[in-house]
Amino acid sequence: MKYCYFYQTELGRVGIQEEGSMITHIYFDGENPPADVLQEETELLKEAGKQLQEYLAGERTEFSLPLSARGTAFMERVWEGLCTIPYGETRSYRDIAEAIGNPKACRAVGMANNRNPIPIFIPCHRVIGANGTLTGYGGGLAIKEHLLQLERQKSGQVQ
Repeated sequence: MKYCYFYQTELGRVGIQEEGSMITHIYFDGENPPADVLQEETELLKEAGKQLQEYLAGERTEFSLPLSARGTAFMERVWEGLCTIPYGETRSYRDIAEAIGNPKACRAVGMANNRNPIPIFIPCHRVIGANGTLTGYGGGLAIKEHLLQLERQKSGQVQ
């Protein structure tokens, strides 16, 4: 069964989806899960919502949730690479490409980053352009900027 529950956060409404006891998707304001997903809060979704709120309050720097992001083998390697970016730090697309052993795949890393189904929990917001500029984000650049600023402040790297 697939379940999704929406939580009101400082980012707006955020939906978290579970399938088979794994977190599989995040939905931002204006996004909705497929019709076959039950709108019901489970124990796992309650815990994920709690951890998300703790993160947004600056009380949590890592998540301890079972995640299942499905994509191509390359995408999954990129998403695993994103999870190695420390809280409060950023990396470029090139950095991620090099970290996963494919230094010429910057553009493909960008596409995989864009298709991340579990943003925040898989921290694609920590990837920026090589020149330090913010690049696209599924939830919008305002959310990406908010998340990066939160992490900088809580890790003592205020800019």
